[in-house]
Order: sequence, then structure tokens, then C-alpha cells
Amino acid sequence: MQYRSRSNNSTAAIMSTTDTNMRGKIIFYEDKNFQGRHYECMSDCADMSSYMSRCHSCRVESGCFMVYDRPNYMGNQYFFRRGEYADYMSMMGWKDCIRSCRMIPMYRGSYRMRIYERENFGGMMHECMDDCDNFMDRYRMSDCMSCHVMDGHWLMYEEPHYRGRMMYLRPGEYRSFRDMGYGGMRFMSMRRIMDSFY
Repeated sequence: MQYRSRSNNSTAAIMSTTDTNMRGKIIFYEDKNFQGRHYECMSDCADMSSYMSRCHSCRVESGCFMVYDRPNYMGNQYFFRRGEYADYMSMMGWKDCIRSCRMIPMYRGSYRMRIYERENFGGMMHECMDDCDNFMDRYRMSDCMSCHVMDGHWLMYEEPHYRGRMMYLRPGEYRSFRDMGYGGMRFMSMRRIMDSFY
């Protein structure tokens, strides 16, 4: 199933025919260095175990993907853009292999997100339209526990300067990062997923 943006902002939702028809392609391999059986994926996949029992390398031929170490887009996640990942588990420090993946649609338009200091959109609030490499330096926010993405696709990171574990955010309301399984993480930076990434 291909995800489509649910943004109601008509200006932000404008995409060319090329953009909406653009399909990503990622190839997963059982073993390191692109060895063993493989599985080609061109859309979201909630559970890869029905296609292969393990995955230790992958190659992104086009598009951008978010990969997860648990089924149903749960657990640790990592952003993959076009390129080769011969031993991604060592690169990312993962103990478990990829179990699900989500294709990130190419987007051209405005970016807008509101970040909140507390759950359920409580506490200090800031509206963001561009990348922020350090919440504390720019907004004097020591924590970010909920957000509302109005436009665009974003990556949020647990450390300043786009480092550490990450979370993919598409348009929608995220009332509690803790309820989503990120209770032990404090998000400290974020960046837009731009069309230049593709």
C-alpha cells in the first residue's frame, strides 16, 4: 500500500505528475555484502518475515525509505536514501535486523510543524518551518514530547545536530511519543526530508 499525504493545505499538497508517480525501490538481502536470497520492495511492508527470515544488507535503487527493527513500523528506525548498505547492522549499531519498511513519498511544498514541550500538545510550543539542529539553543526547550505535523515529512533525532536514534514523522498528530514507544528518548533536533534527498 502506498502512503499518500493527508495534508489539507492545497498549496502544500501540489505535486507534479512525476512526483506522485515516483516509486522507490529497495532490495533486501539475507546476508552481508548483498549475498543470499533477496527481496525487492517498492512500497510499504509491515512484516518482512513472510518474505525472508533475516536481512543483513540492502540496496536502495531509488527513493527514500524508513526501516524498522520490528514488524508494523515499530522499534528502532533508520532513514535510508539511495545507496548501498553492505553491513547496516554494524553501521547503525543494531542487534536486530530489518523487520518492516516504509516508503517515504517525494514531497515538494511548504513544511510546517508545531513541537510541544509536553504530551497532548502541552507546555511550551514552537512552530517550525525549517531544520533545527538544537531545540535547546534555538527554543530553550529541554524536551519535546508531542507534535503536530501540518505539512511535509520530517526526521526527529534524540541528539542535537541530527545524531542518535531517529523517528520519521509524516502529516498528522502525535500526542505522546511515550505512548508510541519512545518514552526513554528526548528529541533534540529535527530536519525536513527534502526532494534533494532523492
